[in-house]
Amino acid sequence: MKAGIRGKNKNGQWLIPLLFFLFLSLVSYKNLLSFTLKDVLSVPFPSHIIVAQRKDRVAWVFDDQGKRNIWVADGPNYVARRITNYTEDNGQEISHLGFSPDGNILVYVLGGEPNKRGEYPNPNSNPEGVERDVWAIKVKGGKPWKLGQGTEPVISPKGDLVVFRNQGKVFVVPLNGTQKPGVLFKVRGNNRFFNWSPDGSQLAFVSIRNDHSFIGIYNLGKKEIKWLLPNVNRDLCPVWSPDGRRIAFIRLPGAKMKRKPIWDVWNAPFSIWIFNIYTGKGEKVFEVVKGGGFAQYYPHHPLLWAGNDHLIFYSEQDGWMHLYSLLLRDRKVLCLTPGRYEVENLAIGPDGKTLIFNSNKGDIDRRHLWEVSIYGGEPKPLTSGKGIEWSPVVVPSGKNIVLICSTAKQPAAPAVIPIKGGRPKLISPELIPTNFPIKKIIKPVKVIFKAGDGLKIHGQLFVPEGVKTGDSRPGIIFMHGGPIRQMVLGWHYFEYYHNSYAFNQYLVSKGYVVLSVNYRSGIGYGAAFRTAPNQGPEGASEYQDIVAGAKFLQRLPFVNPLKIGLWGGSYGGYLTALGLARNSDLFTAGVDFHGVHDWSYRGMMRGSEDWRIEGREELRVAYKSSPVADVDSWTSPVLFIHGDDDRNVDFIQTTDLVQRLRELGKAHVETLIFPDEIHDFLMHKTWLKAYQASANFFDRFLK
Repeated sequence: MKAGIRGKNKNGQWLIPLLFFLFLSLVSYKNLLSFTLKDVLSVPFPSHIIVAQRKDRVAWVFDDQGKRNIWVADGPNYVARRITNYTEDNGQEISHLGFSPDGNILVYVLGGEPNKRGEYPNPNSNPEGVERDVWAIKVKGGKPWKLGQGTEPVISPKGDLVVFRNQGKVFVVPLNGTQKPGVLFKVRGNNRFFNWSPDGSQLAFVSIRNDHSFIGIYNLGKKEIKWLLPNVNRDLCPVWSPDGRRIAFIRLPGAKMKRKPIWDVWNAPFSIWIFNIYTGKGEKVFEVVKGGGFAQYYPHHPLLWAGNDHLIFYSEQDGWMHLYSLLLRDRKVLCLTPGRYEVENLAIGPDGKTLIFNSNKGDIDRRHLWEVSIYGGEPKPLTSGKGIEWSPVVVPSGKNIVLICSTAKQPAAPAVIPIKGGRPKLISPELIPTNFPIKKIIKPVKVIFKAGDGLKIHGQLFVPEGVKTGDSRPGIIFMHGGPIRQMVLGWHYFEYYHNSYAFNQYLVSKGYVVLSVNYRSGIGYGAAFRTAPNQGPEGASEYQDIVAGAKFLQRLPFVNPLKIGLWGGSYGGYLTALGLARNSDLFTAGVDFHGVHDWSYRGMMRGSEDWRIEGREELRVAYKSSPVADVDSWTSPVLFIHGDDDRNVDFIQTTDLVQRLRELGKAHVETLIFPDEIHDFLMHKTWLKAYQASANFFDRFLK
């Protein structure tokens, strides 16, 4: 035996060394493919990108492992530099960025939206409490100065004043911070969405009054408010004409006592109106009798004034979200982006005649940039390939487009391309951490499978390296939230799903086969897919897409059909719980992030706000469409994860279901609760803890 170890026996003298070498090779191969959860979540996420009015200068927010800061970059070289210095993972968001007209000062909001009790998000449980404040800082750096408590700051065209709102009041303050803020005006309603006239003498705003809303104009000189064509409607999105003589706005119907469900309410008819400031007269210039309202809800800027007296707006009237151009002179309306695809973020070029937008045109499970004239013509691709590009802004010189981009491997990052298009060049790629495992990331594969009723469902399949026929890998299905969302073939353009993609990659690195399912009721595949009948509390029709996804996984020759798990957040949490309740025979275990578990309770408590679940029969169907209705057959292990300051899904949705399961005693139940966290977890350490607990849970019950 001693000789054998030394490799000198005649028959197998190299057996021990060879086995040892193979062992080291397997360990090395495993190490090559594996990485830590901390590593894959280490990359900063960019958002809120804006452009200055007179300089080729852009700004955005980086969330770097919970430490949020503002970064800027100047053309033509676009080297990023950080101008704020927030160093804690404390859950305090930065939002509502705005440049001064000369581009030398930025205003922003530090802190999040309050809950119904007026409490601001404080996921770090700071005993001193937190506020939501408006701040300003010079682009060249230095110490920021506080302008006041509130949100939605907008700098005047002269660059001297800032308006913002707080607790129902509208305030004004000098941009230089030399005076304390004062109340600009007091008026009923939730007054917001401020828009200065080009000369800075008047301020347009929306006064939201529950079942209707008005467009108001406050005249700073006369100190009076004028209401634009007040009626029983929801008037939204006021935009000034370049000469300041007119305002265009969108009009939707006012509320009805019998409401439509949320997935159908945005199909309401809408119209576009023009109001002449000097004559006091208004007129309807366009109307969609059926459909299109949803398109006014999703984009950042649903209505824009372009050059040569054109209005640009979104509509879903042909079954897909598209851009339309309205020439006011002759009321001619032209669809600028016809076809079976959808348009999202939009920027107007400095000439006022060129539109830059991101879309899934020609690549339905990705996003690319396109260009089209306000006069029409075939849209021209500006980016292409296997990347994903979104949130374009055009710099004032018209030489470049700054955007955010990703690929299957490269996470979201700001980038620049020439105005004529090309491959995105990352702005300061060194900001991607050296420990980020970019070479170990798996490229997901597009798959399409049919649900029980024949509807085609798109998904992204993540397969670990080295998998072969005959393996018996555990499978996991991921479901996005919303449900008005779409997962793409790479790092996502929303931070919540950027994190989800990272966790799916981590699961793959641990040997799981992961299928991300774009179930019906999501976006990206047209209005008919998004508004599919009997979804959610009206029958849970999208659940059949999840079952179809499980059967798809079971048919793969390297997946163990008896080890299929589920995970998702919000609406994805609802579908996770529904799968475990209805089909514990199919789904072995699940992790449910802040899911809805009883639609009838949500309808009774919040029905007037969102899902419009009303009446005895609707409540009965809503209950039958909920996980709680089938809790008696739930036997699979589950991990519930929830923050108790959730503003989207009531915390009782989890407390109630956990008690039901504990009383029945048929299923293994675990919980992970985060005091003071909200729905979209604000702290990086929360995500790390939640995902690590989820991975450990799956390891115990699927492996």
